[in-house]
Amino acid sequence: MKLSLQLKLGQQLTMTPQLQQAIRLLQLSTLDLQHEIHEVLESNPMLELAEEGNESSSDGENAITENTDLSARGTLEDNLDNSINQLVENKATSTDENTSSDDWLQQNTEDSAWDDSFKDSYNSHSSSSNIDYDFESRDSSEDTLQDHLRWQLNLTHLSDRDNAIGEIIIDAIDANGCLTSDIESIAKSCHSEGEDETDRIETDEVLAVLHRIQRFDPLGVAYRTLSECLLVQLEQMSQCNTVLNAKKIIGEYIELLGNRDYAQIMRRLRIKESSLAAAIGVIENLNPRPGSDISPRPSNYIIPDVLVKKDIQSGQWRVELNPEIAPKIRINAEYAALIRKTDTSEDNTYLKNNLQEAKWFMKSLQSRNETLMKVSVEIVERQQGFLEHGDEAMKPLVLNDIATAIGMHESTISRVTTQKYMNTPQGNFELKYFFSSHVSTVDGGERSSTAIRAIIRKLILSEDSTKPLSDSKITENLKQRGIHVARRTIAKYREALMIPPSNERKRLR
Repeated sequence: MKLSLQLKLGQQLTMTPQLQQAIRLLQLSTLDLQHEIHEVLESNPMLELAEEGNESSSDGENAITENTDLSARGTLEDNLDNSINQLVENKATSTDENTSSDDWLQQNTEDSAWDDSFKDSYNSHSSSSNIDYDFESRDSSEDTLQDHLRWQLNLTHLSDRDNAIGEIIIDAIDANGCLTSDIESIAKSCHSEGEDETDRIETDEVLAVLHRIQRFDPLGVAYRTLSECLLVQLEQMSQCNTVLNAKKIIGEYIELLGNRDYAQIMRRLRIKESSLAAAIGVIENLNPRPGSDISPRPSNYIIPDVLVKKDIQSGQWRVELNPEIAPKIRINAEYAALIRKTDTSEDNTYLKNNLQEAKWFMKSLQSRNETLMKVSVEIVERQQGFLEHGDEAMKPLVLNDIATAIGMHESTISRVTTQKYMNTPQGNFELKYFFSSHVSTVDGGERSSTAIRAIIRKLILSEDSTKPLSDSKITENLKQRGIHVARRTIAKYREALMIPPSNERKRLR
């Protein structure tokens, strides 16, 4: 093979560090963005928090106007009035006239083109109160289910041997209150090396302690089966006929109950429908997961990125970025004033590099907000029916529709709509919620799959519980509304709504 040199012309896209940073910030959620901003504040001395109360008009502390009227869609007002050179000028004029700051200012006036679009302050929509935003969950210490059970175990008069068994049982209970180990394993774990056979713990001893713990608060904890959990709770009730029937159903016919085979249960127990309904009412009031009440899972609060509300006077929907989701940042004027144009020392180079990185970061934040605003405004304009009337008025929408309208790529729209939430009169929704496929109607129109799911939910909520609607009947009902949907599609939508099939929704009168 002969070696040769060849020249070729070609084009390729290079991802600059600035572009990579802008893309990464664009796809960050609110919490991740806050974390990112705090990390940059710690690593870059040129950036500082712009605390409210310490701002003045002479400092040039201005913010992006983050609300938009649909009547003026596509424009994002920028009220950044002063550049960093004004900060430096105010700082320099306040110093002693005998110093060399005047000469430096004269040199840097020519270098005021750090970036024509760069401003000294940038509002990434927050306030100083965001420090206490999550005060409810911070430093919160709730007793776990194990702590609650150990407290009761210590109050119970048991021998040291039984108390040790109880500790092992409690450790084997999950958050719902279910015992995750079998009796034999618990008995073996109580054994120690070199222990005499006569001192070994038998399974009967473990069962005795287990039954004692099952009567702790909450009732039924440390259960091995669902039947055992419910029977323990029924045993503490007054033993009337209704409770006795409920115990028989749980102990012997729980599978028939799960299948809603009420006729078979009435035939085997030889009871009437009214008696069965009363027993089922008692069973429905029991707790199949007693442990979940003691150590509830922490609530996940959603902080909306975008706020949408209707102007009563003009009737227009207004969109604005949430001013409470990230801290305000700005350039530190004191450090910026230390930079010398012609100085090539290590310290001066360090300050210049950090200043440039600060500029890139703030411009990336500004780009993120502008893109989020453009996408949100376009979504609101297209989904005004949803804002007015709810899910049933949702229009079909795909990423390409928004990308074409605002002149961006679909991948950008996908990034900006992921883990970003919008607060509307209908509630808080992820921006991706407003995108859905379409189904053709008889008159040639289109209906959103979200709207169809809302109609299905409404039909099921209004159905006769003794004769619930099957998927076929729901399909026929939608055909009468001019919507042609296959039965298997109805089943898929119903499962997405976590609604059981008709045989499991059947109830007694």
